[in-house]
Amino acid sequence: MSKVLILPGDGIGKEIVNQALKVINYLNQYQALEMELVHGLIGGSAYDKTGNPLPDKTIDDAKQCDSILLGAVGGYKWESLARELRPEKGLLGIRSQMDLFANIRPAILYSTLADSSTLKKEIVAGLDIIIVRELVAGIYFGKPRGIKQDNNQRYGFNTATYSESEIRRIGHSAFKIARLRNKNVCSVDKANVLEVCELWREVMTEVAKDYPDVKLSHMYVDNAAMQLVRQPKQFDVIVTSNLFGDILSDCAAMLTGSIGMLPSASINEDGFGMYEPIHGAAPDIAGKDIANPLATILSVAMMLRYSLNNSLLADKIEKAVEDVLEQGYRTKDIATSKDKIIGTNEMGDLVVESLKSNQ
Repeated sequence: MSKVLILPGDGIGKEIVNQALKVINYLNQYQALEMELVHGLIGGSAYDKTGNPLPDKTIDDAKQCDSILLGAVGGYKWESLARELRPEKGLLGIRSQMDLFANIRPAILYSTLADSSTLKKEIVAGLDIIIVRELVAGIYFGKPRGIKQDNNQRYGFNTATYSESEIRRIGHSAFKIARLRNKNVCSVDKANVLEVCELWREVMTEVAKDYPDVKLSHMYVDNAAMQLVRQPKQFDVIVTSNLFGDILSDCAAMLTGSIGMLPSASINEDGFGMYEPIHGAAPDIAGKDIANPLATILSVAMMLRYSLNNSLLADKIEKAVEDVLEQGYRTKDIATSKDKIIGTNEMGDLVVESLKSNQ
């Protein structure tokens, strides 16, 4: 039996996680999943109840579980808090505490959603790339950092740092994934102006020697952003730093029609993972039954595949989502004029119905 920590978080987090729980509950009851659920707090909702965006109990529970399913964190109501108390500190904290260094973000365009992309159909049709983002180092965690007063004006500073070992382990993760795909890795950096990226490129080149069957290329981040829009299907696996990966993965998400369609996995060296949609808490639409839950449901599939060793049920979830889309059902964010627009709850119900019909 596997044990999973459920962290709905803030904003639309509870709504979308509830739809994923419908899928899990069905699989537990009818597909012998045997997943035990532990419910916890993170982000703004955790701060409201405990005064801490990452309570000690949440970390303790995570250490007793096999993986985590996360909704989203953040919202306007907590923006005035001291930085160390904001919801995002809970998210960064649990990534760091559990050493979830490898963030895996697929950008896959379902054929039925090709018209939902803002790019021409022939540019994005058949898109299937993965961005592997280093998640617990880089400029988001580097020190010193802060805002100070000097010469009668304020100045802000952050430090971008990477050790050789941090670069090496994310490199190995990317190359191992590429071996299961089309055997191409593109390492994205800014080595022409940043010393930390010079080291990144050197270490990636060294790691590549352990994978002679995988082709390594290098690309500056500004060019990579342009190429993702110009010719995205040239990529297979992209590996990059925390900051660059944050930006490029959101760019890749929109190639697929909506940020609401893409799941992600953040995994440590032991295979423990936190699974979440890549979108935010979207407080402006919370409680309106219009959020797209498919990325969260697909995050459950990723969890089964990468942490719980159950590719069979992962395939079934992905097939159920594809079937619902092929029937023309859409949440508002991915709908065209000819589609059947439905709400968050109905989308979750339809995915479960599809699972039932294909069991």
